Amino acid sequence: MPKEQVLTNARIVLEDRILDGSVLIRDGRIADISEGASAAGEDFEGDYLLPGLVELHTDHLEAHYSPRPGVRWLKIAAIQAHDAQVVTSGITTVFDCLRLGSDEDSGFPKGEMRSMADALAQAKQEGRLRADHLIHLRCEVSTADVLEHYEDFRNDPQVRLVSLMDHAPGQRQFQTMDQYTLYYKTKRGLTDDAFAAFIERQQALSARYATPHRNALAKACAERGITVASHDDATVEHVEESIGYGIRLAEFPTSFEAAEASHRAGLSVLMGAPNIVRGKSHSGNIAARDLAKRGVLDVLSSDYVPFSLIHAPFILADEVESIGLPEAIAMVTATPARTVGLEDRGRIAVGLRADIARVRRPEGIPVVRSVWREGRRVA
Repeated sequence: MPKEQVLTNARIVLEDRILDGSVLIRDGRIADISEGASAAGEDFEGDYLLPGLVELHTDHLEAHYSPRPGVRWLKIAAIQAHDAQVVTSGITTVFDCLRLGSDEDSGFPKGEMRSMADALAQAKQEGRLRADHLIHLRCEVSTADVLEHYEDFRNDPQVRLVSLMDHAPGQRQFQTMDQYTLYYKTKRGLTDDAFAAFIERQQALSARYATPHRNALAKACAERGITVASHDDATVEHVEESIGYGIRLAEFPTSFEAAEASHRAGLSVLMGAPNIVRGKSHSGNIAARDLAKRGVLDVLSSDYVPFSLIHAPFILADEVESIGLPEAIAMVTATPARTVGLEDRGRIAVGLRADIARVRRPEGIPVVRSVWREGRRVA
């Protein structure tokens, strides 16, 4: 017999409007959407019924795994803690970022992120996880060993997104040395001489490796149908380069020109939800709200604060005249899902997965009250 449940008396956030009504779930899928309250079913008491959020870029697993410099937590325990915080933020699909490419100053040695991916697969198999976890490889193209690290993942079906990053000084995120000095000299307590040597080394690595590594990784992803993201594009030339690589997602553009060029070219422009909540970038780059006002913001990610992904859309709907709640919610549901080819989720629509979040917003900060993944309550 099919398993059925009804969620009723809800404010259902569809892609184009909000409907006061009910949703019928059958065997983990949305079977019907109807206007008006049902005589039977779980009463939402007028709360919002949203699609489960789709998170494309979060560094949060790494924060649980390496909570202090030099400390490594038990991988399964770190994954479970991360999963719990993600789901209670309304996120039902999460792309966990694993960092590839290392040098003496940062990154993980070869094999460590492969071990983390194996732990994710084990946690799934053992039924430990409530969200659907996929992998986003953050590839630092200016490191000598990034291709060697990528080989560990060449045939891993969990990998659905790869970003091509270059954090060398003088470009992209760190176009100005003021930003780079704060990140690397001040925070690490480097002397002037040590910092100058560090800059010279990083620039040399970028000049040697960035282009050939971008070429190799983009080719490998195209062969497997993996979505590729650019990272910190700063100029129109960067965007043109991204288009040439077949990139579909523009992560964290650092200028209005790059964001607008990406959006015009059909790339989904992604910015951090914490940027929306705080009203500014933590690294001194452009404000995501300004992109939203210009109509060139497509996707939000929680980046380093999972709960920001449910908080930010309500702020946008409140403060940006051209964006209603359905459009804002699409930035954390339908659009990210489509960008990475997940056509079975991200919307409240008949036939799609019943990934659902019940959200109450009495005033200000929303409250996630319940979460379903494929029709099963997980929070």
